[in-house]
Amino acid sequence: MDLLPGVRSVQVDTERLRVHLLESGPADGVPLVLLHGNLSTGRFYEHLMPRIPDTYRVLAPDMRGFGDTEPLPLDATRGLTDWADDLAALLDALGIDRPPHLVGWSTGAAAITAFVRTRPAASLTFLDPVSPYGYGGVRRDGTPNADDHAGSGAGSVNPQLVASLARHDDDPGNPFSIRNVMRSLFFAPGFTLPAEREDVLVAEIHKTLLGDDGYPGDAATSPHWPGVAPGVRGIANALSPKYCRWDDIVDLDPKPPVLWTHGALDLVVSDASPLDFGVLGAQGLVPGWPGAHEFPVQPQVTQIRDVLQRYAAAGGSVRSEMFEGSAHGPCIDAEDRWLAVLLAFLADVRAVDTVS
Repeated sequence: MDLLPGVRSVQVDTERLRVHLLESGPADGVPLVLLHGNLSTGRFYEHLMPRIPDTYRVLAPDMRGFGDTEPLPLDATRGLTDWADDLAALLDALGIDRPPHLVGWSTGAAAITAFVRTRPAASLTFLDPVSPYGYGGVRRDGTPNADDHAGSGAGSVNPQLVASLARHDDDPGNPFSIRNVMRSLFFAPGFTLPAEREDVLVAEIHKTLLGDDGYPGDAATSPHWPGVAPGVRGIANALSPKYCRWDDIVDLDPKPPVLWTHGALDLVVSDASPLDFGVLGAQGLVPGWPGAHEFPVQPQVTQIRDVLQRYAAAGGSVRSEMFEGSAHGPCIDAEDRWLAVLLAFLADVRAVDTVS
């Protein structure tokens, strides 16, 4: 499928790796970076790019391990800092020296918070972000259920999904084909993409670097229920609470304005995600669950709200927007409204910056 009008495909050699990205807008426009999440690429934002005013230079890179970017390994012990450093190197290679507006979808949200630990940003937009305490095996305050962070990391990924990805399986009867997974988790029930567009996104996901260095990463065993713990390589381990936390944004100085957008029907980042071992154990789907006292459900949306309330109390500006009827991807299944919310937020930030 050809790129949409005004969208360009670019390969950029940086000091860290060769990055593929989609780009739109003028070279001297205000930099707006759109970071995708796990099992996706920059092309998941392509449909929005022709609709963004040409006052912005829009960059939607394929992050390490995904799409057409050089397939280098990811060091999970750094959380999403590899992604953050890759982004910094990309901006340097493009000669962009002004603070960018950053959008992070799911996994990408952890990357943009890692970016602002060392570099300024004009604003942060979280799109159904991973919890500020990482994904799996933690209590509301971020305390792990076990000292080895059992219940998180690559071992928590369903092996049938990984096997399906390796086969490029597109059997409509296979619930673990990435087409069916995308339909059931990314988008709201009843939402359908045009067939040609869905084919493009499925093909993009099938570019994922699979294995210990990519998706899901290397797994470790644990003496604690459910018997798996994070390894040290690959994207699912990078999302483990052992390595991934962004609650420290409360201490940023200065604090960039924050927009949090979230699909109310999101099953991936939820207070009761069916991907959470606490939920699976309580439902009897994973034997041996030690009970809610030992392994509670991770209240991910509540954790996000808690941290952003602390951010606001510490002087930060936070705007929140829940999208009723949307799932993990309101930028797609509620495209018009989501884009309007983003552009209004960016316009307000720019207006404040102009006055100050």
